[in-house]
Amino acid sequence: MWWRTVGRPVDLNGDHAWLTAPTSAAGVVRDHWLPAEAERLGGALIAADADAGLLPDMGCLAGPGFDPGQLDPAIRDFYEHTSQWRMEIWTKWSPLFAPAGSMIGRLYGKRVQQLALPVDPLAAAHGVDTTITKVVDGEGSHAGSAWLRTLRGTGDFMYSGYYRSALLPGHDRRSIHVSFPLEQGNVQVFLRPQNGPDGSLLLQSPAGEFGADGAYVTVLERGRHYAARVPIREEFRIYVDSEGVLRTDHVLRMWRRAAMRLHYRLDRVSAPRATDKQLAAQSRVVRSEAAG
Repeated sequence: MWWRTVGRPVDLNGDHAWLTAPTSAAGVVRDHWLPAEAERLGGALIAADADAGLLPDMGCLAGPGFDPGQLDPAIRDFYEHTSQWRMEIWTKWSPLFAPAGSMIGRLYGKRVQQLALPVDPLAAAHGVDTTITKVVDGEGSHAGSAWLRTLRGTGDFMYSGYYRSALLPGHDRRSIHVSFPLEQGNVQVFLRPQNGPDGSLLLQSPAGEFGADGAYVTVLERGRHYAARVPIREEFRIYVDSEGVLRTDHVLRMWRRAAMRLHYRLDRVSAPRATDKQLAAQSRVVRSEAAG
């Protein structure tokens, strides 16, 4: 009722199709929404792909103001082969927002196993386990990737998010579209990619008008969908440090105030597979040496 009051009616089959995203039934969310999303698309789930990524190809985000070719190869590898990476996480809440975060975590996040950001930094001390489940449509094309993150120490879900690219109305390049299914609704974030210095990647969900990059809530109430833009702003800086380690600085703001800061260390669990071009180049070198 709150979101119906502060939001606006939307037509997900018409002008507001860009807000179409998975929702969950009442109760625990976890990954229970995945079969329904695959059925909606007339497709299937692929959960055993050990090389799955959040995006099949970062090149889909190319456009004015962003060139994926300038990214450090490790960043591109992480997004295209996320299942091959292991995550460690550190969290720090602002004293102003920590009490609310703790209350939401206890009364809501723990109950539905979704958006359960740990307030206690030691809650994530043992690390975070991540799995990727791909969703393909009826033609076998990649429709999105579910990134499921659980606390290694307890097995509790932190996030159950759905990742894909999306072209917002009137925009000239695509954004990363992340959806978090909730009971009869969802939280959605459209992140605008930008090139940073030294091959880094910047992702932002800034303030703006309805229909622009940013954060939204949609709900289903009495057969009607409603949506509201919410004052959540996120900033990610993904970079490779001086020791060759892939890291991410993540700031979550409410309005202009930093509510929470997170830091991720990302390590590949296996050596990257050589691309066809690399294999061909290696073959040419071997043949050249043999000839010599």
